[in-house]
Amino acid sequence: MSENYVHRDLSGEVIGAAMVVLNEMKPGLDEKLYENAMVIELLDKGFKLEQQKQYPVYFKSHPVGRLIPDLIVEVKIVVDAKVVTAFTETHLAQMLGYLNITGLKLAILLNFKNAKLQFKRVVRS
Repeated sequence: MSENYVHRDLSGEVIGAAMVVLNEMKPGLDEKLYENAMVIELLDKGFKLEQQKQYPVYFKSHPVGRLIPDLIVEVKIVVDAKVVTAFTETHLAQMLGYLNITGLKLAILLNFKNAKLQFKRVVRS
């Protein structure tokens, strides 16, 4: 199976939860509102998650700051809520950075800007 299908079932559940959130809340609100709604929906579905978990970031063994992803689901997937016109290379690069620091293999970008959910799976090779 291709690496693009890392955590296929779990990512399908996350995307399904995002669809429920978008259908209920409608498009175009603040990203933090969708993030908080995702927490409720994923917890209701019985998933383990961490919101705003802090990861230390180092350069040459020196601490330089902290990385704080929106959600970590089942200690497997970084989930990031956006309200943007379209995903950009910057968004994808950010997710690759998150994956590098967290050591996880999959990130999912969710875009709540429009009536139809947009999502992008980002896989660390």
